Amino acid sequence: MTSDKLAEGARAAHDLGLASWLGGSTFGQVALNPAVRKVSDKGERGQVVNAAWGAYNVINMLSLAAVAIGWFGARLTESAPPQLTDREKRLAKAKDVLTIAAVATGVASGVQGARLASEGPDGAVPVEGGTKPADETPRSAARAQRGLRVSGPLNIVSGVGLVVVNALLAQAAHSRPPLRRGLRRKSR
Repeated sequence: MTSDKLAEGARAAHDLGLASWLGGSTFGQVALNPAVRKVSDKGERGQVVNAAWGAYNVINMLSLAAVAIGWFGARLTESAPPQLTDREKRLAKAKDVLTIAAVATGVASGVQGARLASEGPDGAVPVEGGTKPADETPRSAARAQRGLRVSGPLNIVSGVGLVVVNALLAQAAHSRPPLRRGLRRKSR
């Protein structure tokens, strides 16, 4: 059995990671990527978007790691199948899939972003927007942008799904905690 302090710390790190990653990724996709079109020089657009994402990718990766470690650690303890109701088991499986999707699309976005940034000095790749190539965008950079146009939104969708499943799991635990969980649990 896991101590309450360890479980609470892992849950807090998980939730903080989810908030940080989803908020940052959504801001980048919805606001930053289109806003760089306000920069008149296409090379500077690439430099700005690549510098911003390059700085935030460290936080994104640490946040995704906290989400995955926090969740899969819980799956070994308080969220292990014997501890869950049938409904919670279904939700936990959905969360397993969404967590894997979040990590996979997050890593794919990070790799594509690094490829894009490497195509110009200091990331100064000519682009129309964060995920839209310009006519003069090098072919490999345009390919990376097309990859980002797919992986970025999928990453956000998996994050929104995680928030929804978290809410459903929390509600299930708060409104009808299984008797067996209450009987097995020892406060530490």
